[in-house]
Amino acid sequence: MYRIGELASLANVSKRTIDYYTSLGLLEANRSKSNYRIYSEDSLDTLKFIEKYKKLHLPLEEIKRKLEIKKSREIKETEVEKQIYALAQQMKQLQDELSDLLPLIEKLDDKPKEALAKKLTNESSALLQSLLVITS
Repeated sequence: MYRIGELASLANVSKRTIDYYTSLGLLEANRSKSNYRIYSEDSLDTLKFIEKYKKLHLPLEEIKRKLEIKKSREIKETEVEKQIYALAQQMKQLQDELSDLLPLIEKLDDKPKEALAKKLTNESSALLQSLLVITS
């Protein structure tokens, strides 16, 4: 169990961010006998989940829906369809961005291309290759 300051420090976010997420229903706090807000280990996992999807520029409303699905014991077919549709939209956006970048990448010399390739993880490299196949 963590007090708000401890949780903020561990998750590398501000206490104000935790307050905001709590007010939106993304996080749940319990109260201690001395009226401190106490957060569970699950809250830390939830914060990491939220921050991961914020880095992907997903709106908090979408992140909240993903959290609800993650915590749900039963899978609803309509929710799975929504998630697949959202993922397809994100892939389309990536595909469009990649199409815009390809001509620029092709103009680079070998060294800058190699430097870019080194910055990619194995997973992102595989995804990039897949997107290249799709776009060509």
